[in-house]
Amino acid sequence: MEAAELHFLRRCVELAAEALDAGDEPFGSVLVDAEGKVLAEDRNRVAGGDHTQHPEFALARWAAGHLSPPERAAATVYTSGEHCPMCSAAHAWVGLGRIVYVASSAQLGAWLAELGVPSAPVRPLPVNDVAPDVTVEGPVPELVEEVRELHRRLHTGTAAD
Repeated sequence: MEAAELHFLRRCVELAAEALDAGDEPFGSVLVDAEGKVLAEDRNRVAGGDHTQHPEFALARWAAGHLSPPERAAATVYTSGEHCPMCSAAHAWVGLGRIVYVASSAQLGAWLAELGVPSAPVRPLPVNDVAPDVTVEGPVPELVEEVRELHRRLHTGTAAD
């Protein structure tokens, strides 16, 4: 990842904080084209009970409906947390390009275990275990602690701090 891309990841962390402030799990993602233009962004929306409402999945669906296959392949998804298996599959199926994430699924799993949070119903797998041909970069140490703090706030009941 180039230093000039860090602002996209900062926006992902902002979106994750917005999700937390709205009573949702703290995840945020931004879709950027090959020229560095933000095409779409979203945050987690699972609080209503539909656990498929991840921002990475929403961006994959948006890209499938709005971008040509070459445009999708040249795009980058920046995200606060490494894609889950569902989102990794969606990313690969629509032919999106590179993924850059702040915190890995392994890091998130370790944080949740420390907080005593029960395991999710889907095994956390690295993106390349699900989508082996996707270029993946992360974690990004400069922002990891900010993402960790958002998850701590969610799971310790201090989300409104």
